[in-house]
Amino acid sequence: MPMDAAEIESLIKQSLPDAEVSITDLRGDGDHYAATVVSSAFKGKSRIQQHQLVYKALQGNMGTVLHALALQTSAPDD
Repeated sequence: MPMDAAEIESLIKQSLPDAEVSITDLRGDGDHYAATVVSSAFKGKSRIQQHQLVYKALQGNMGTVLHALALQTSAPDD
């Protein structure tokens, strides 16, 4: 069963409470999303480390229930 955008946002905000999250369903199939995540937790971290934090927040759903997620991450004012 595909994930909906609200569920993705909720999981991210559970791990990164201050995050500003914007989710777009790229195909309308609940499988391919783009997400922009801005969080102070990303400050001082590489882009890879930032993405790893988001993937961890998705609790193993990436690559299974959630097929594709194009990520843009940044710390506030980056």
